[in-house]
Amino acid sequence: MTLLSRRTAFIAFSAAPLAYIPSVHAVDALPDARFVGFSQAVNDFSIKSGQLALARSANENVRGYATRAIAEHTTAAEMLSKARSEAGVSYAPDGSMGPRTENELARLNSLQGPQFDQAFAAAQLAVQTAAEAQFGAYSQNGTSGPLRRYAQQMLPKSKMFLEYAQRLAGGR
Repeated sequence: MTLLSRRTAFIAFSAAPLAYIPSVHAVDALPDARFVGFSQAVNDFSIKSGQLALARSANENVRGYATRAIAEHTTAAEMLSKARSEAGVSYAPDGSMGPRTENELARLNSLQGPQFDQAFAAAQLAVQTAAEAQFGAYSQNGTSGPLRRYAQQMLPKSKMFLEYAQRLAGGR
């Protein structure tokens, strides 16, 4: 293989993976107190919507997701409280996620059976997509060490819940 053909092959193979990178919208890390509010809203929503799912759904997959979400996000809320305390950061409600999850909980509370299951899956997909993006952003660019460690611990769990939510919603 000549030097020119080796260079050409190297460039072709080096650039090839770039064609397969999905387009991702960059998300800026929230300020510390808003990140705490965002994270708390995600945890509260996951716990409360999970409790609704256990009461309103007969779907085994929805109930399994709900049971795991309640357990994982209860632990996550405790971890967040500890990280927030270590960081000395006060809680500031997140202006977008808080109202969004409250509205979604009210809507879910009015549904039953298959309608509930469909709305639950869509709501989980939306919330977990936002959570995965913010935990990723904060774990890279957050300013508080304890909160950044919390985001780094939550990111793999958030990715797992996002994948599960995608399956619930029929996306995979």
